Amino acid sequence: MIGILSDSHDNLHKIKSAVRLFNELNCTLVIHAGDFVAPFAVRALAGLGCPVKAVFGNCDGEKAGLAKAFEGWGEISEPSLRFVHEERSFLVTHDDCGLERLLGARPPDIIVFGHTHRAEVKKEHGVLFINPGEAGGWLQGKSTIALLDPDDLSVKIMTL
Repeated sequence: MIGILSDSHDNLHKIKSAVRLFNELNCTLVIHAGDFVAPFAVRALAGLGCPVKAVFGNCDGEKAGLAKAFEGWGEISEPSLRFVHEERSFLVTHDDCGLERLLGARPPDIIVFGHTHRAEVKKEHGVLFINPGEAGGWLQGKSTIALLDPDDLSVKIMTL
């Protein structure tokens, strides 16, 4: 199982709830699609029992501090981050603008994005698009994350 979240916006209570859930489900990876806001929010993820891959969001101004908070246990980069995990190719970005242009000649199996604060799962052009919604819950009043089964590409949106 792969845990996916985005737009946590410093909500430590919800981040810790997500960490507990991801650990209970024995996630092999957690993906964060940006907008941590402050480095202390990243440190709340350090209790995960698996690696974290993340990208910066538009509200992540303290990039050096965020990168330092990830040292030794996770990875954060500018969007778009490409990698392979459990034989599936991923592209992680924050903003949902122009996602189709990111497909390229060799499109990934899965594109993870955030920014809109609305959960969305769709399949287009043979690519699975996942927006887990907002983990922080500040804008929509609902904190959500996504769980991805890399074997069958099923996705479940869960409320924290």
